[in-house]
Amino acid sequence: MKISIDFDGTIVEHKYPEIGKEMLFAFDTLKALQKQGHLLVLWTIRVGKELEEAVEFCRKNGVEFYAVNKNYPEEVFDENEVSRKINADIFIDDRNIGGFPGWGEIYFMLHPDENPGLEEEFRMLKNSKKKSLLKKLFN
Repeated sequence: MKISIDFDGTIVEHKYPEIGKEMLFAFDTLKALQKQGHLLVLWTIRVGKELEEAVEFCRKNGVEFYAVNKNYPEEVFDENEVSRKINADIFIDDRNIGGFPGWGEIYFMLHPDENPGLEEEFRMLKNSKKKSLLKKLFN
């Protein structure tokens, strides 16, 4: 699966243009997803020096991306010919409706069967009295 991941507010706390502290379990989760064969694409507003710093920060923390601000590594971006929209199966971003759920929850959304002992806890979390924005709107 190809997974597009934002940087600021998702992998690290939002301190743009600086690099914030790592979000809890961010790199552990990203490395586990890569180990399972997922293609990770860094998709961020950062460009130039700020982008290079973000890529290097991730590299130092053990994560090399399949592509960075591209659909695939060899893509040459020409804003007159190619859309900036990326082709991915899943997008992980702090600006999602409902906000950023945290890396632990993201991991179990993608692989709920991997830790059967936590399935009941995850089910209880999903069914808790705290309703998400979508549940409030559509229930």
